[in-house]
Amino acid sequence: MNLLVHLSYLAPLVAGLAILAGAPARKTAITASLIAAVSSLIVFLSYDRATAGFQFLSSVPLAQAWDLKFLIGVDGLNATMLLLTSLVTVAAVYVSPRLEEGENRYVACVMFISAGAAGAFASLDLFFFYAFHELALIPTFLMIGIWGTGNRQAAAWKITIYLSIGSIILLIGLIGLYLLPSPADRTFDITKLQQMAATGVFNGQNAHPVYLLLLVGFGILVSLFPFHSWAPPAYAAAPVPVAMLHAGVLKKFGLYGLLRLVLPLMPQPVHDWSWLLLILIVGNVLFVGLATIAQKQLDFTLGYSSVMHMGYIFLGLATYNVIGVNGAALLILAHGLSIAALFAMAGEVRKQTGTLDYRDLGGLVKNMPTLTFMFGLATFASIGLPGFANFPSELLVFFGAFKNSTPGAAFGAFQWVAMIALWGVVISSVYMLRAYRAIFFGERPGRWQALKDAPVTFGLPVVLLLAALVIIGLNPQSVIGAIEPGFRLFLK
Repeated sequence: MNLLVHLSYLAPLVAGLAILAGAPARKTAITASLIAAVSSLIVFLSYDRATAGFQFLSSVPLAQAWDLKFLIGVDGLNATMLLLTSLVTVAAVYVSPRLEEGENRYVACVMFISAGAAGAFASLDLFFFYAFHELALIPTFLMIGIWGTGNRQAAAWKITIYLSIGSIILLIGLIGLYLLPSPADRTFDITKLQQMAATGVFNGQNAHPVYLLLLVGFGILVSLFPFHSWAPPAYAAAPVPVAMLHAGVLKKFGLYGLLRLVLPLMPQPVHDWSWLLLILIVGNVLFVGLATIAQKQLDFTLGYSSVMHMGYIFLGLATYNVIGVNGAALLILAHGLSIAALFAMAGEVRKQTGTLDYRDLGGLVKNMPTLTFMFGLATFASIGLPGFANFPSELLVFFGAFKNSTPGAAFGAFQWVAMIALWGVVISSVYMLRAYRAIFFGERPGRWQALKDAPVTFGLPVVLLLAALVIIGLNPQSVIGAIEPGFRLFLK
């Protein structure tokens, strides 16, 4: 079983190297992504939920003086993240375009992004947790700058600058986290850090600056307001597989880091600074939500929408109770699947029409009934309709927020923010249904009469993502049952 955990990141990593060495790009990538997906699914289903804790551990010591090791293992949380990564990777590889020139480099970069994300989620050592994420960022920057669309150079520079600054701040925060214990107790081992948390070593006054560094560092990577402006233009300019993998998977690294490190290790700083996070959450939901309504192109609508929905996940994390954090973790998975499907279909519309401007489109249902149906399902998932995984996720976040009462107040800060976030559900319905209507219904311009419906090779990977959304939506306990035992170790 340990081998299967390693395959989740080794399969795409080896495939990327093999493709650069001359192996057939698409066949190699598809094979590797399917191996990683099957391995991740088996690991997720084999995880012993009754025992809980970290399982399938494997360790290679590297620097004993620093307690640095290559430590790989899973609990319910990162088993879920590995499954998300592999599913989105399969879909991203299948929808990758066929290029006459540079296809090997293109597909290899897609593999490296997947390998970096999976490696970061599987790593239980701070050094490799950080290093794998940086591995995934490099091909992301390159692909936007080389194979992107529109103002791709500006978008590539912007995302590079923002995420590089975020990574530097995060690195300083991780170093600070390593230095908080006494010299004899310092370790990169995340499992040991979580065991040490009970002593309160991460809750003193020295912990507050470290918490803020981690919040800002992870927050920039996640597009937390007001550090969000890199995301919409980057996703609009990015090649379709990059938009799917970054918005659907890699951006979740920051949220996963907060769940893995900050919440279990630093409960007091989390509580003391919750007021700041609540203010930023309002910015994510309300300000970015209204900005999303103003967009006139589908790619920018999806980019801003992705930023807005991070506010709901941050709200779940801020509640610091099992209900809210369960909802946040489930929403990470649900949003990753739904936004990846939407970006894939947006790419298909752009491929056939050359535009995503609402003013140039309309009536495509006449030519693309299958794509229209699939886009409708993804839209309904995105706005949180029952039957899709997004619905129980958001419901748990709101329940967690209302449960988190303020002492001496019948209606406290969390309840007010939850009420604002509920308006966000209305806002998201407005901009997604508006986009759906503008593209697929109404009058069809004459130049779109020859358009064809999405081919089977495109439809199957999107159906995979939609099917996962429905299965989890109808049985959310299949995921919550895996992740909740880990949260109950430090939450009530």
